[in-house]
Amino acid sequence: MKIRGDILRTYQAMHTWTGIVAGLVLFIGFYAGSLTMFQHEISQWATPPSHQLSSIDHDKYDLLISKASTEFEPAQQGFTLHFNTQSSPMTWYEQGGGRGLNLTNVMRHASLSAEGELVSQASTENKLGSLIDMLHRTAGIGGQITGQDLGEIIVGVAAILYFLALVSGVIFLLPTLMKSFFALRKDKGSNRFWLDSHNLVGVASLPFHFIIAWTVVVFCFHDVFYGGLSIVYGDKPLFERGEKAEIIYQVNDLPPIEHYVEKVNQLAPGYHVDQMTFSGLSTQRPSLGITVKNSDEVMRNTSGDFIYMDPFTLAVAFTSIPQDEEDVYTALVASFFSLHFGGYGGNLGRWLYFVMGILGAFLFYSGNLLWLEKRRQKKGQQTRASKVMSSLTIGICLGSIAGVVVTLVASRWLYILNSSINSSTATPINDSYLLCYYLIFFTVLSYSFIRGAAKSAIELLYLLSFACLCIPLTSIVAIIFPELGLWSTSHFAGVIIEFIALIFTGVFYLAAKKAKQRAYFGEANSIWALPQVTIVQTTITEPLVTESLLADK
Repeated sequence: MKIRGDILRTYQAMHTWTGIVAGLVLFIGFYAGSLTMFQHEISQWATPPSHQLSSIDHDKYDLLISKASTEFEPAQQGFTLHFNTQSSPMTWYEQGGGRGLNLTNVMRHASLSAEGELVSQASTENKLGSLIDMLHRTAGIGGQITGQDLGEIIVGVAAILYFLALVSGVIFLLPTLMKSFFALRKDKGSNRFWLDSHNLVGVASLPFHFIIAWTVVVFCFHDVFYGGLSIVYGDKPLFERGEKAEIIYQVNDLPPIEHYVEKVNQLAPGYHVDQMTFSGLSTQRPSLGITVKNSDEVMRNTSGDFIYMDPFTLAVAFTSIPQDEEDVYTALVASFFSLHFGGYGGNLGRWLYFVMGILGAFLFYSGNLLWLEKRRQKKGQQTRASKVMSSLTIGICLGSIAGVVVTLVASRWLYILNSSINSSTATPINDSYLLCYYLIFFTVLSYSFIRGAAKSAIELLYLLSFACLCIPLTSIVAIIFPELGLWSTSHFAGVIIEFIALIFTGVFYLAAKKAKQRAYFGEANSIWALPQVTIVQTTITEPLVTESLLADK
C-alpha cells in the first residue's frame, strides 16, 4: 500500500506529539488500571484477618439482622450483607459512608458465634484498592473543578489525544505493516528493537486501545454530555426519581432474606447473590441494592451487575441486566461499561485486561524513549529539553510504580505502627497510604533530575526489584517471627498477588541489567549512556636496575 510521503510525515508528527503530550498521564492510568482488575483482592490482602469475622450459613442472616439492629441503632437505617466467605457476614458504617472516597470510614462488622450470640467489632475500612482506582482515574492529580476531579478532566483530554495518536499511528504504519508487524530485529540496534516492540504491542492490542480511549472520554466528560442533553429536555429531569413510599417501614418489617434470593433467581437466572446493601430503611425512600455475579455473562464490571428494588415491597426500580429482548438500552450500557472494566470472560477476562493494561503502559513508556532517541539523532546532540523529558519519563513512570509497590509493602507494617502508638496521634491507615505514595513518587521524581535519567533508571529499577521482593518476604517474616504482629497470606487471591510480585521482581531486575549494559556499552551519544571510564595502563620500568646491569658488564 502506497501513501504519499507528505501525508505519512503529517500523521507521524501527529502520532508523535499527541503521544508525548498524553503519554505520561496515560502511563499511570494504564498501570494503575491493570491493578484495579484485582482491586478488592488488594484491599483484602492489606487488611488484617482479625478485622474480618467468620462467615455463617445463609439461613442465619435473618437472626443476625434482628440481633444487630436491636443492639446497634445505625444498623436500623442500613447495612450490607456479604455472601462470600472472605468478608464478614454483616457490616454497616459507624462513621462516614455514602458515595465518594471517604478515607475515614469506620465500619462495624457483625456475625454470630457458634452459640448464636451476636459478635461485633469496629475498624477503619481499608481503602488501598480504592486509592489505586483513584490513581487510575485521576493519574494522581488532585483538585476539583465544578465538583469534578481535575485529574479526571486531564485524563479525559489525554484520552482524546490518545485516540488521535492511535489513528495516526495506524495510518503511517500501514505501508510497512505486513512486512514489519512480527519483526523484532535485535541485530539492528536497540532503537530498532524498541520500535518493533512498540509497533507490535500497539497493533496487536489496537481494538482494546480504541475501546479504552473511547470509553475514557465518555466517563470523564459524562457531566458535559448530560448537560448538552438539557438543550433537548429543557427543565425536564433526565431520570425519574422513585416515588416516595406511602408507608414508612422499620427494619423489623423486612421480609426473609430467602425472598430476595428467590426474586433474584426470577430476574437473573444463572446469577448468584454476592452482597445486599440496604439503606434508608426508616425513610420514605428505602432502597436495596443487590450485587449479582455470573462469570458466563457480560457483566457491568468485574464486581458484577446490580438490581435495585424496594426492600419491603420488592418492587424493582432498576437493573443492569436486560429483562426482555426489546430492552436494547440496558444491554448497550452494560456492554459499554463491561468493555472498559473487563466485566466479561470471568477470571480469564480479568487476567487478559491486566496483561493488556501493563502492555499499554509499556506502549507509552517505549514511545517516549523512541522520541528522545529520534530527537537526539536529528539534533546531533543532547538538548536541555531532551534531558528534562528523559528525567520526567523516568521519574513519573518509575515513580508511580514505586509509589504503589512501596505502599503495598508498607501496608502491613503500617498497621503494626498504628497499633504500637497512641491512637490519638496515629495517622489513619488510609491517610498513611496516601502519604506513602506521594512521598515515594515525588522523591523518585526529584531523584531522577538530580542523578540524571541514565543513572536513576538503573538504580530505580534495582529498587523496584527489591521492593517487589519485599511483598512476599513480608509474609515469610510473619511466619518466622509471629511475635511481630504481622500476618501471612492465607487466601488464594493473596498468594496470587505475591506470586505476581515475584515475577516483577525478576522483570525489574533484568530491566536494570539491560539498562546498565546499554548505559556503559551502548551508543555513546545516547540519552541513556553514561560517561565511559577510560582505564589507562602504564608500563613500569626500572631504569636504575638496567643501568646497574650495564655497568657490571
